[in-house]
Amino acid sequence: MKKLQLSALVYLILFLMNISPGKAAGLAKISYTVSFPEAQAHYVDVEMNITGLAQPSLDVKMPVWAPGSYLVREFAKNIEGFSVSANGKQVSAPKINKNTWHINTAGLSSVTVKYKVYAFELSVRTSFIDVSHAFLSTTGIFLFPKGMLNQPSTITIKPYKDWNKVSTSLEMVKGDVFTRTAPNYDILYDSPLEIGTQDVFDFDVANTHYEVAMYGGGNYDKERLKVDMAKIIEAETAVYGENPNKHYTFIVHNKARNGGGLEHLSSTVLGASRDGYTNERTYHGFLSLVAHEHFHLWNVKRLRPIALGPFDYDNENYTTNLWIAEGFTAYYQNIILRYADLSTTETFLGDMAGDINTVENQPGTKVQALSESSFDAWIKSYRPNENSYNTGISYYDKGAVIGLLLDLEIINSTNGKSSLNDVMKYMYNTYYKGLKRGYTDAEFKAGFEKFAGKKLNDFYAKYINGLDAIDYDKYLNYAGYKLVDELAASNEPTLGVFTNQRNIITTVVRDGAGWVNGLNVGDQITAIDDTPVTDLNAVIKGKKVGDKIVVTVSRDAQAFKIPVTLKRNDNVKYTVTEIPNATPQQLAVRKKWLKL
Repeated sequence: MKKLQLSALVYLILFLMNISPGKAAGLAKISYTVSFPEAQAHYVDVEMNITGLAQPSLDVKMPVWAPGSYLVREFAKNIEGFSVSANGKQVSAPKINKNTWHINTAGLSSVTVKYKVYAFELSVRTSFIDVSHAFLSTTGIFLFPKGMLNQPSTITIKPYKDWNKVSTSLEMVKGDVFTRTAPNYDILYDSPLEIGTQDVFDFDVANTHYEVAMYGGGNYDKERLKVDMAKIIEAETAVYGENPNKHYTFIVHNKARNGGGLEHLSSTVLGASRDGYTNERTYHGFLSLVAHEHFHLWNVKRLRPIALGPFDYDNENYTTNLWIAEGFTAYYQNIILRYADLSTTETFLGDMAGDINTVENQPGTKVQALSESSFDAWIKSYRPNENSYNTGISYYDKGAVIGLLLDLEIINSTNGKSSLNDVMKYMYNTYYKGLKRGYTDAEFKAGFEKFAGKKLNDFYAKYINGLDAIDYDKYLNYAGYKLVDELAASNEPTLGVFTNQRNIITTVVRDGAGWVNGLNVGDQITAIDDTPVTDLNAVIKGKKVGDKIVVTVSRDAQAFKIPVTLKRNDNVKYTVTEIPNATPQQLAVRKKWLKL
């Protein structure tokens, strides 16, 4: 029987058996070869080979987003030179939508797909290539065959010139550092690759081998990092009772100014300032970042909202629970350092006061509910505009605050027997390990209630789904603390705008003087009361609340004089302060909370 006839017959049988072509992919084998002939121009060449096909057509697709970063980034925009061949001949493969190519595979058992990807955006979520290294964020590099997300694949790397290292959580094939394998696409897309001459050091902790890959140099102390990172890992492992990894990879990009991180199942990518390791403030910030991203290997990568897996790589994946996935992780990044004795009680309380100040000083906290902030991450959090400050709130900041409140509520309600740690461990064991699925909103709420010993309907209505002002002192009092506003007696005037160094307005604060009197984003303030302005802050501080001034602005190359009545700066600057003569109950809660 001819090959064409055999393929058609196989497809007909599958159709009659109600088996989709994708499900017939058990025989298909997928491999990639990546090379860098034009690294100086920021390109990677990708060759994708698919064998064992038995279907008349095949769609190959590029993900539109990277899990952990909730924005449709349209990675297919960076692809060029797409072609498909088989048996030495070109194969028809028209592009049928923004991220899909339709390949005619009738009579073919294998095809070779070739394309180039432009990569010149160095961030934790996007790929970057130059002659010094290649960072491949895999969702923006590797196409996948539709219906074959569960298929394994092999990646062969042909390094550029003197590149001699590959740092990734993907397993080696036969001990070859330049050949890696992924059991399925969820793993492949959760395993970025750092390729180059990066500085690598390693250590073992919590029955797991850790590799740290440092790109970009820096004044870091490897031995200090080994000790401090191990303390963080041990403290986080203690929360959940196990470390599910055999090995884990930290990829650290050290730049002049850098930050941010993106979690993965068995690795993470961190941005750091290369000269910040000897400054105690920035070093503390780096350890907080390590604690945050590593905590994600449990919270969100395994213990996850039900909407976040299996992933839909073509569309947004909506959840109202990013305040748990990200916000709680932001809370734990601070308290883990306290657990590990890498920060003092005062530093931890200062960090939490900072989160509270951020929430309370943002007008958007009175506009957008926390659950809504999570759901709208795709269109708001990652696409801020000049008015976002007034209309939204971060599920990181407010989520961290909610984590603080619930931790104290559970500790106090149980007389120190339980804490938020017990909720996290229970949910991890029940849903990730037990039911092997994500959790719903109602299920996590039930988890809180199980350990708090009470219904939390009112708490949710006010603070998760509502806009009520948070009663911080109620919860802080459980541990013998209270908030003190250092600006309570201040009567400082404000124009109610944020400006850049050129006195161009970047934000007009809701209900502030500028908002009420018509100052606009983009206005350049040139004079106050006809006096040219150089130091705007100094001029405003010299006025009084209620003063009427005339602000001259340049707007669209025209001068406008705008009368403005200065208002009081209503910002708060809270510190967390001990209550005198704390009761034994309060001290017991404090001891449990801060592990004193």
